[in-house]
Amino acid sequence: MSAPEPRRGASPTPAAAPSANAPYALGAGVRHPRHGVKVLPEHARTHNRALVLQTLFHSGAMSRADLSRETGLTRVTISDLVAELIADGLVAEKGVREVSRPGKPAMLVDLDHTGHRIVSLDLSGPTSFIGGILTLDGTIVVRREIPHPGAGGAVVQAIVDFARELVADSHEPVLGVGVGTPGVVDAAGVVLTAPNLGLTGFDLEGALHEALSLPVVVANDANAAVLAEYTFGGAGDDVILVKVGRGVGSGLLSGGRPMLGSRFAAGEIGHVTVATDGGPVCSCGKVGCLEAWISAPSLTARLAAASDDAAREGVLRDAGERLGIALAPVVGALDLSEVVLSGPTELLDGPLAAAAVETLRTRTLAVVHEGIRVRMTDQGQDIVLRGAAVMVLSEQLGVS
Repeated sequence: MSAPEPRRGASPTPAAAPSANAPYALGAGVRHPRHGVKVLPEHARTHNRALVLQTLFHSGAMSRADLSRETGLTRVTISDLVAELIADGLVAEKGVREVSRPGKPAMLVDLDHTGHRIVSLDLSGPTSFIGGILTLDGTIVVRREIPHPGAGGAVVQAIVDFARELVADSHEPVLGVGVGTPGVVDAAGVVLTAPNLGLTGFDLEGALHEALSLPVVVANDANAAVLAEYTFGGAGDDVILVKVGRGVGSGLLSGGRPMLGSRFAAGEIGHVTVATDGGPVCSCGKVGCLEAWISAPSLTARLAAASDDAAREGVLRDAGERLGIALAPVVGALDLSEVVLSGPTELLDGPLAAAAVETLRTRTLAVVHEGIRVRMTDQGQDIVLRGAAVMVLSEQLGVS
């Protein structure tokens, strides 16, 4: 495996050098350390650092001997790497292990979750931007909102000012800044198109790096959200997360690898037509788009117009059926194991999710996809903030 070229905004400190197996940067998405991966000699130390950090991130405190067994690295290599990571402020000694047998107890080491901070921004809200300061284990220690500044030039300055304010309040070294934004975003953090922000072909990652002098990662909000579900929410390696709000988008993992697409628009299912029988007119001008059926504003309006509880359940089941129609080809083609829904629980959980499952099962190969799961995320409204933090962890430390 060869290492990627360092992306713009790479940390000036050795502690934050991109990993040779950084999942987000390479699209590897590896949750657990992989042993026996072929690594070029010039990348071995970076790879081994990431292997140690990944092991501690998911397994918690352990001794140096435990680390050696878990990673397959020699005790001498582990000793050197742990000393280096302690000096970099990424790992800390946590005291000795309690044992009942004779002999000197082992000193435990663990990721220093509070020694650095990650700044995250979620720009996907219809009326506000959300920002957070997180520890390395995804805990949000500061959460703030600012009003949506509207589209155009004002939006960029608002984003930069918001990020600068959060960095100033971090009170610990900042590992990096992660941003989840609506729209189509390329691998370099350029927002190719984001109508809700009024941005087209804008290098948001570059603008933030120039303003903050910190590593920055920018991605589509649904792509960030599915990473949060994978790292913190227990999702499997083959999953689609459907994010419902003002619009509808999705993030995809196949074999644990983020799918971005040839034009960086993988998962843009909101404007897939799911009706040949007419239906609501979408904001894009077409009739019958998925977004016109299941976006939060559309669903809320149709529920408000329903005459009674039975009619409201019918609205939700109809929307769930349309979602199942859109997802069935995706589930079938990629052999996905689960569908995760993110958005207003009162709209998505219950009849809508149940109808989506029923439709999926009738429109996919029963013997293969009978066990497909459709569930709500437990990450709540902060899923994009936490996903943006995962992008930083992945790119800077090789941890996911």
